[in-house]
Amino acid sequence: MAIKLENVGIAVRDIEAAIAFFTDLGLTVIGRDTVSGDWTDTAVGLDGNHANIAMLQTPDGHGRLELFEYIHPAAIETNPTRPNDIGMHRVAFSVDDIDKALEVAVKHGCYPLRGVATYGDVYKLTYLRGPSGILVMLAEELQKD
Repeated sequence: MAIKLENVGIAVRDIEAAIAFFTDLGLTVIGRDTVSGDWTDTAVGLDGNHANIAMLQTPDGHGRLELFEYIHPAAIETNPTRPNDIGMHRVAFSVDDIDKALEVAVKHGCYPLRGVATYGDVYKLTYLRGPSGILVMLAEELQKD
């Protein structure tokens, strides 16, 4: 059986703010839609499912995020995920320049949880709180070809 990762889905409170954040980081919107109807109720498991969605892709064409902004049923606010919570954890991106990526994040009001760390001589990395409280990891490879 062949298997590949299709995308990571993230429910957000403001799809436009989330799109702006991720496109400023370098992702591209490859599709948008508003979905509802029996097929979405069945696929998602929610009666009356109605959502605005956007599919974003990384520049290399391999990574995709699907953002959802629920119209119905109403989105449920929860406490933001912490790094040690069980369950869906974070979305991680390799970046060429972590300082430039952080400049983009700051323009969206998103700051590292603590700072930028260096993992041996392999990566500079940080976790930050993105739009809708999403945990985002940014990592710059130190030994570039």
